[in-house]
Amino acid sequence: MKHILVYSDSISWGIIPMSRNRFDFNLRWPGILEQNLNAQGQNVRVIEDCLNGRRTIYDDPIRPGRNGLIGLSQQIEIHSPLSLIILMLGTNDFQANHDHTAEDAKIGMRTLIYAIKNTVLEPGMKMPEILVVSPPPILDPKGDIAAKFKGAKNKCIGLAEAYQSLCKAEQCHFFDAASVTTSSKVDGVHFDADQHVVFGNAITDFILQHINIV
Repeated sequence: MKHILVYSDSISWGIIPMSRNRFDFNLRWPGILEQNLNAQGQNVRVIEDCLNGRRTIYDDPIRPGRNGLIGLSQQIEIHSPLSLIILMLGTNDFQANHDHTAEDAKIGMRTLIYAIKNTVLEPGMKMPEILVVSPPPILDPKGDIAAKFKGAKNKCIGLAEAYQSLCKAEQCHFFDAASVTTSSKVDGVHFDADQHVVFGNAITDFILQHINIV
């Protein structure tokens, strides 16, 4: 069996917009990815490590443990051997308590890529492929998260381009989620149910076409 680690935030955790509830595994995109790959005879398990509020490398001044660098190497060791790691982070870097731009998120993502590449694996284990996903741009945040993401719509401009150039330099795979979907039409930040399906199907196709999962 092959293993894929999804390292992400509340978008991939599957928070239901305008609530604190969660979509079931088969309805959120990591579950859809697993189902799709197995339907193609891949025999894959998708492991979710998705924490609400997780940044790339930045601390949340209110909630501890949201720095994505914390524990990343250990998670890779715990779940090895891995065929692929999907990094989908950056949205929370633009929260109101950070004065960040796309370049700051790029610095954070570069640090995470370096951490993965420098993780010490057991003898004979191969370093997994790395796929960086740029989340779709934040729209106009609504509901309880509106204040938290005030100004984020402008801060996140250029994220996909920044991640794409980074992946080219670091020889990682890149996928722009905005090429297939927007952020939630309900809260402006997360994925609605139909967007999980669209993105899950699109990322499946990308993996099958561009990444050799071994």
